[in-house]
Amino acid sequence: MANPYRELFTAPGATGFVLAGLIARLALPMTGIGIITMLAQLRGSYTLAGAVSATFVLTYALLSPQVSRLVDRHGQRRVLPVATAISVAGMLLLVACSWWRSADWCLFIGAALAGFMPSLSAMVRARWTTIYRGQPRLQTAYSLETVFDEVTFIAGPPLSVGLCIGLFAQAGPLVAALLLALGVFALVLQRGSEPPSEVQGSELDTSGSVIRNGNVRLLALLMVGMGIIVGTVDIVSVAFAEQLGRPAAASLVLSAYATSSCVAGLLFGALNLTTPLHRLLLLGGLATALTTVPLQLAGSIAELAGAVLLAGLFFAPTMIVAMSLVERLVPEQRLTEGMTWLLAGLNVGVATGAAISGRVVDQSGALAGFTVALAAGTLVLAVALWGQQRLRTPLPEQPDIAG
Repeated sequence: MANPYRELFTAPGATGFVLAGLIARLALPMTGIGIITMLAQLRGSYTLAGAVSATFVLTYALLSPQVSRLVDRHGQRRVLPVATAISVAGMLLLVACSWWRSADWCLFIGAALAGFMPSLSAMVRARWTTIYRGQPRLQTAYSLETVFDEVTFIAGPPLSVGLCIGLFAQAGPLVAALLLALGVFALVLQRGSEPPSEVQGSELDTSGSVIRNGNVRLLALLMVGMGIIVGTVDIVSVAFAEQLGRPAAASLVLSAYATSSCVAGLLFGALNLTTPLHRLLLLGGLATALTTVPLQLAGSIAELAGAVLLAGLFFAPTMIVAMSLVERLVPEQRLTEGMTWLLAGLNVGVATGAAISGRVVDQSGALAGFTVALAAGTLVLAVALWGQQRLRTPLPEQPDIAG
């Protein structure tokens, strides 16, 4: 049987832009946790560390779609170097302020500038779309990219924390800045796979941001709900393991979640499904909602690991379906922005879930935090039901890539 993932890389330049994107996207998961670890060591305040990190995450979530919109208009090679330079400058400012023990407000300025970081996941997906638009291989490519997202969020945080603790406090953010600069530099050199920009096309699209599209807003809201579940699982797993006196076991729980999502994403991408995307969205939303229920019942690390293993099985496939729907919903030359809004929604959800569940854990205990995941699962199901009604009519100009 042919390997669908190997077949993806028969396209010229595919290996190069995937590797460049993989290096650059490590910067995102490394930066948030790196800021927390760095400032917790140097300033001794998790409140300050969390606030500065949240500034970075929220700025990134707000600005990355705008950066992607500029990319759609002017091209990756013109916009990415500028956005990356601002982001790297912000991280260097943040590091310098921590080194020289500057006033706290300087840290927030650095974090806000670091939030100019472009969405490399969207940039790479846009290149795959340019190559395989309208083909079943595009779903396979989206599946692979979702798995790579998972891999970077598995590898990035421990790498950043290890650098901060093992070398010096600023090492994690500095390495993140270096990887971002190197990866983006390698990516923009590869012009053969770069998607065409609006400026290169026949007409400029002056219709405004794609977030004005109600269906894109719906899918972004779905991703917010899914992100809240992820953020809640992260916080509550750590709190539950500490409550049981086994803090190191939290890594096993989180690894189970990420591993099941990766495996499910790879399997989903290898399938040639004929089910319409709007139905797959509903099934994914239903499964996501149902799998938040067992989280409330865990009484041991093993039971919690089993519950998050089950929950993780439906994360990657649902995200892949959402990305596939965006590919059909937005104009070809606005795709990067459309996908970035979904990824921004996911990041906002993760930050929101971590903040809300952390407060619930402090007030009511570890497992009580999973009520936040249950509420988010209900939101995901409601949005999926709404989306199934809105998206059931196929768009005539875009073929169904799942068929």
